[in-house]
Amino acid sequence: MPTTEAELYNLVLEPTIKDQIIAAQKQDKGMAHIRDEINDKKKACFKLDEEGVLWFKNRLVVPKDMEPRKKILDEAHTSMFTLHPGSNKMYQDLKQKFWWTRMKREIAKYVSECDVCQRVKADHLKPAAPSSSRPEVGGYTHGLHCGIASHTKGYDSIWVIIDRFTKSAHFIPVKTTYRAKQYAELYISRIVSLHGVPLTITSDRGSLFLSRFWEQLQTALGTKLIHSSAYHPQTSGQVERVNQILEDMLRACALTYSTKWDECLPLREFAYNNSYQKSLDMAPFEALYGRRCRTPLNRSEPGERVTFGPDLVTQAKEQVKFIHENLKRAQSRREKLLG
Repeated sequence: MPTTEAELYNLVLEPTIKDQIIAAQKQDKGMAHIRDEINDKKKACFKLDEEGVLWFKNRLVVPKDMEPRKKILDEAHTSMFTLHPGSNKMYQDLKQKFWWTRMKREIAKYVSECDVCQRVKADHLKPAAPSSSRPEVGGYTHGLHCGIASHTKGYDSIWVIIDRFTKSAHFIPVKTTYRAKQYAELYISRIVSLHGVPLTITSDRGSLFLSRFWEQLQTALGTKLIHSSAYHPQTSGQVERVNQILEDMLRACALTYSTKWDECLPLREFAYNNSYQKSLDMAPFEALYGRRCRTPLNRSEPGERVTFGPDLVTQAKEQVKFIHENLKRAQSRREKLLG
């Protein structure tokens, strides 16, 4: 595994980032000035909790002390739970929990100076075709990312399967020698067992996904099978974009941890699904589960509000409406850009 025993030791025994920020707040003279203004009711956006911790709205205020700030930036950019997001994605992720002055500018500078990012990021000069598929609940699209260096386990491709509505994705290591039956077994164990049977699934026109066995499987499950067309590349545009992101993430993983690509894959899938997506205006996990998943940087706090019962249903309906609207706006923007 890429995570060493020393890294696990530090993860368990080091004070949490929040504890370090709170300690730094008490030493920062600028924080004392803000506290005085809060008491005089001059800082409406800032507040102190019962423990005297300073917040900007619902975001923890990070003082000028560079040690905790650098740890936040490092964890959000180079940890196995994130691995080198771009500056805007990183800012959108961090601003959920933290606040400091000139935060966006500092994050952009940090990313621009990252050596791994400079070596990894591909030139995306030719934009992928926009996805023409409607933001339909229960619709999936998939394709193969081939041409990856094989190793002792024999994997040489990645099967990318994407929920078109929540944008959540699964990255499954496969071999080019696999037959349709082996893909069917993976499909049942990795997709159907977790998410249920899709209403529709869009396949590329590879021979495996044109096979009678694959068609019979989807018919038996009650899923409508759609084949992307060579004359309409936008039907597979979403897979192309995710493939490019995945390729960058795997290259960064190899440079950072010197490990085999299939060992990186589970946490690359997690990092992709737990990070901000512009078209959703949230992370895929937020769209799928109603919240982001916990990481060392994104810990749930005691007393955080948990929604149950009728309120949960109302919240879910509002979220579905919000996602629909964001996806339509994103689709409109892409169509305008490409004329």
